Amino acid sequence: MLLKKLNDRYTITIITFFLIIAIIIFRLASIMIVEGETYRELAENRIFKSIPLSAPRGEIRDRYGRLLAGNRPSYTIQIMKNEIVDEKINEVALNIIHILELNEDRYNDEFPIVINEEGEYVFIFDEEVEAWKRANELQDVETAAEAFFIIAEAYKLKEIEDWMILHGLQDVGQAAKVFALWVHDENHQDEVNTLGYDVQQQLIQHLSIPISIRTWKFTEQMKKENWLESHRITELDISAEDAFFDVRDNIYKVPADHSLADARKIMVIREQLRKQGYLQYQPVRIAYDISRESVVQIEENIMDLPGIRVDVEPIRYYPEGQTAAHILGTLGKISQQSEIDRFINELGYAPGDIIGKTGVEHKFEEYLKGKDGYQKVIVDSKGRLIEVLEKVDPIPGNTLYLTIDLNLQKKTEESMKDVLETVQVGGVYETQWGSNRLVGTSGPMKNATSASTVVTDVHTGELLALANYPSYDPNLFATGISMTDWQSLIPENERDLLAPRPLTNIALSTAIQPGSTYKMIVGLAALEQGLSPNYRILDRGFIQIGGHSFGNWRWNMYRTTSGYQNMYEAIADSNNFYFYSLGTGRDYGANRNLPVPMNVDKMIDYTLRFGLDERTGIEIDVPRERSGGVPSLESKTTTIKALLRRHLTRLITLDDLDETKVEVNNETIDGIIEEIVGWTEENPSRGVLYNRIVDLGIKSDKANLYTDIVKYNYFIQAEWSTADTMNFSIGQGEHSYTPIQMTSYMMILANGGYRYQTSLLNKIQSNDGEVILESPPELIERIPLNDYKNLEHINRGMYEVSTGIGTARNYFNRFPIDVAVKTGTAQRSGKIPPLDEVEYLRKHFGNFGVNEAAVEAKMQEMKEENPNDVMYKDDIFVMREAIKKLNPRIKNVDLDKFKEDYGNYAWFTGFAPYENPEIAISVLIFQGGSGGYGAPVFREIVAEYMGLNLEGDEKTNVMGNYMTR
Repeated sequence: MLLKKLNDRYTITIITFFLIIAIIIFRLASIMIVEGETYRELAENRIFKSIPLSAPRGEIRDRYGRLLAGNRPSYTIQIMKNEIVDEKINEVALNIIHILELNEDRYNDEFPIVINEEGEYVFIFDEEVEAWKRANELQDVETAAEAFFIIAEAYKLKEIEDWMILHGLQDVGQAAKVFALWVHDENHQDEVNTLGYDVQQQLIQHLSIPISIRTWKFTEQMKKENWLESHRITELDISAEDAFFDVRDNIYKVPADHSLADARKIMVIREQLRKQGYLQYQPVRIAYDISRESVVQIEENIMDLPGIRVDVEPIRYYPEGQTAAHILGTLGKISQQSEIDRFINELGYAPGDIIGKTGVEHKFEEYLKGKDGYQKVIVDSKGRLIEVLEKVDPIPGNTLYLTIDLNLQKKTEESMKDVLETVQVGGVYETQWGSNRLVGTSGPMKNATSASTVVTDVHTGELLALANYPSYDPNLFATGISMTDWQSLIPENERDLLAPRPLTNIALSTAIQPGSTYKMIVGLAALEQGLSPNYRILDRGFIQIGGHSFGNWRWNMYRTTSGYQNMYEAIADSNNFYFYSLGTGRDYGANRNLPVPMNVDKMIDYTLRFGLDERTGIEIDVPRERSGGVPSLESKTTTIKALLRRHLTRLITLDDLDETKVEVNNETIDGIIEEIVGWTEENPSRGVLYNRIVDLGIKSDKANLYTDIVKYNYFIQAEWSTADTMNFSIGQGEHSYTPIQMTSYMMILANGGYRYQTSLLNKIQSNDGEVILESPPELIERIPLNDYKNLEHINRGMYEVSTGIGTARNYFNRFPIDVAVKTGTAQRSGKIPPLDEVEYLRKHFGNFGVNEAAVEAKMQEMKEENPNDVMYKDDIFVMREAIKKLNPRIKNVDLDKFKEDYGNYAWFTGFAPYENPEIAISVLIFQGGSGGYGAPVFREIVAEYMGLNLEGDEKTNVMGNYMTR
């Protein structure tokens, strides 16, 4: 019976089950009792970890493979959120910061409340806003919209002036208030937002604008609000002190027995851990590039620093320092909301990752970003490696090969710097290719402190060099720039529009008049109409047009003339008289029309053919390349109409209305003004105009006055005049082009009319050598011309600039390479704002016929009379107005007469060699006075490119290759 039961399946299953249970119990007992101590030791001393391995950022190299941006190993401190218990965080934070501060190592401090030397609690956000306001003398301006408007008006931007005219606003303070109200008015939002965007694009060329056009708030104010909300603080106007204690007590729960300084250090670390969110497995980097001393001390105290790890990570390194900085760009932490949305939310970047902010670092961010790896390891309780369980190596980012030539880039930067320093003191610039004293009749140009140079290959559009002076060291941005370093890159006098700004990419974002470098387009347009290049015009010194005298430079400076000149000679001598004649279609030397038709429309047509109203297409998005401005007839008419509207708004009053014809109210006045402005293009005769104004309801006596004002001050001026055409023909007036556009223009002249997109990318290559993107030259078009041989006539004139009577002959008389060049001077009017305007005014009280006591009293009186006007909170504005009140004979021009004048811009453009062109070059010097001062820079670049600076056999080989070409 027992045997029968054993054969029963159910019984067998029960027995098997109990046997397995018995075995498990026996094994557990063995592990826990017999081998318990052994396993306890293993559990306490063996820790499983997953360690992320940072991928090196992709390298950037020049066209020959020379390194421009690479990576170097550095010690970073990381903290793993999942390896540290809450009870230990505060202690670890204090210990690690103590070690770093002891060795003067920088750590990431993103906690936005500081305690200053006076013991006051301050939001960093508020400090940033106030610092910007102080730098721009806007301390008493409350809203971002008002600040934006006032600073835009201070920069005399045409869009702001036109907007004020359009709405009949004369007082800047009142206009700023209207603007600030309208940003929240549904009826006007689109108008002010469009105006704001257009103005912002121009302002960012001169200064940083920390204002969001989308919200019309300071960007720091938006960051502050986001921070408060993320820390569960709903009271957005809470004081910094209350916020500090709220976060300390309710968010991070830091015990009150810690000193305030220590509490803040704890919150610095916890703030970074909090930003990591739920990604506890990812390390938080709290310090980059720390010293060896800190590493040693951390390793010695690792038992007291759970969760802390010292790792060797690659950080960005620019071996050439400032070289090509504006091409390479800057790096920075993900901070803006748009960056968070794109890189963290869309592309999966970690919150602490460094990204490209400007230049090619920004443009090719997704190619340069590598793929991080990881390794799963076992470490002991001291963090020492026991075993690697799994490892996935990081994949470095792709390598960018640019079109630039590192050696040529260095020579461009070096020669530009040396020439500027020589110009500033009026010294002699000397190399083996020439010795030139760089000083003119007005003496040394001490304010010639900024410049830009662009070099391209004329047959491909490839960028060979792009340099701006002054520059900056991109290594400062490799791990996030410090406030001290940032301040060193900001001009001391931000009110000075031409003060040196190291961060500004002048080549892409500064558009000015081309001066005489524009004359080749005028000459080409005339040749295309059938004018012979040998047609001679007698230079009579000047041309009188109404009340304006338009003189050649020889007449203006020496009261001499150039006599008869053909086109080659006129280009070489930069003869304004000749090009005034071409542009207007009138031979003023012979007092007859030219044998071919010429006018402003033809000049505009050929200017557009050269692409001077378009961007060149270079692969840099930040800063955005500025498209130049070709003047138009329509833009002048629009401006005149806006000025007329503003004048009539001030002029016409209710008393001027004839109550027998119209209702006497402001709406009637507005309608009359718009009707009159609408007749601008028609420009009716005086009699017709008078009758129309009377019919509109203006009293006859007033209609007579208004008719003369409207007719002779505005309607006649709205027409494009001969004077406008003359300015146009010599590159003055409303022209505005960037150095990179001017180089593209030279390239087209040199290569037979082929217009290429300017490019700086050669190829992108993966880590294993595979070419994943190539960037061949992109031909946009061959510009349409009647006869391409006309370009040869223009180029011959440019060649003669460097020889014979040419304006640049003294710079090339020892140079072995023939070049085709052109000098140009762009007029720059205005006065340089002093660093301290109030002190400047005080210094000249006596010259203004006032004394300090009277001015102070009047200022106080005016402030009390205008308590709500933001302009009367600005001491500069109030002091200027007070002086004018005390001495009515004093005007604004009198107040500024003791200020220094801005100097003119100096252009030097061209290509080389003359007969077989290879490179095009444009040099722009701010306040350089004479275009010829860019010639030594041009010359040294050509010498470097042609290999003239090489020694021995190298030089012979290079020159032999050149002669063969």
